[in-house]
Amino acid sequence: MTTAETAPFQFFSLQVDRTRRLGPSLVRVTFTGEDLKRFASGGRDQSLSLFLPHPGQEAPVLPPLDDPDMYAILGAWRAMPDDERAVMRSYTVREQRTDPNEMDIDFAIHAETSAAGAAGVGPACRWAGRAKPGDRVVVLGPAVAANTGVRFQLPEDADSVLIWADETALPAASAILEWLPAETRAQVFLEVPYSGDRMDLATEADATVTWLVREEGAPSAVDAVRGAELPGQAPYVWIAGESGAVKALRRHFVRERELDRRRVTFVGYWRKGLSEDALREVPDETQEEA
Repeated sequence: MTTAETAPFQFFSLQVDRTRRLGPSLVRVTFTGEDLKRFASGGRDQSLSLFLPHPGQEAPVLPPLDDPDMYAILGAWRAMPDDERAVMRSYTVREQRTDPNEMDIDFAIHAETSAAGAAGVGPACRWAGRAKPGDRVVVLGPAVAANTGVRFQLPEDADSVLIWADETALPAASAILEWLPAETRAQVFLEVPYSGDRMDLATEADATVTWLVREEGAPSAVDAVRGAELPGQAPYVWIAGESGAVKALRRHFVRERELDRRRVTFVGYWRKGLSEDALREVPDETQEEA
């Protein structure tokens, strides 16, 4: 029988320890809390659900979290009034540390996060920009490292990797690079809005990183990767970010390059002109057959 203590995904109450601006488009928030002792990130592109308070609330408003049925809690949360219940957004664990118990989440601050088109007006962007030590949040995340929230699954026979990510997927791509086994051949394309978003990335892989900076006139996602070599006989591709770009890239690799679609992992993190709430109301076009 699954209990609240044995479920693979659980709720964790955390608080902000500190924040740091990484560049024009990223803010890192470091969280702490006793509950982190139970948290078990699988690394790479580990996803979680982050519940945030509305402005004026001291903590995110959620139903009691002691019910062993995660879906019952989520159902009760959805039944709450929109202007009262906690704001929920999906994020990647940038890094988890155990001594001391800390977890980093990097927040992308960019104009397209809201239909209004103004930079930083989305609720998560606004919260991250104002976060201070002691601010409280709740996370729905993994209690076991081997979990379905890790999408980057390198096949045993893979002899090269190609990664494409925009600024929203940059934290995941950075964590993947740190995880890649030594000498793994990797072609990495990172699309960001501004020159100041470039950063040093740690990896033991044999990685070639190409920064695609939009303010410098970077080519489209497909044009950027069209000439990229996929060395070896068994490449693996991971693409994540804006849904339209992800869809185009998947078609490029599956249709034009004729890669086995099972070796192309693709995740649409957001879509231009839509909030995350609105995105859940429309079909995910990145999931259609290429």
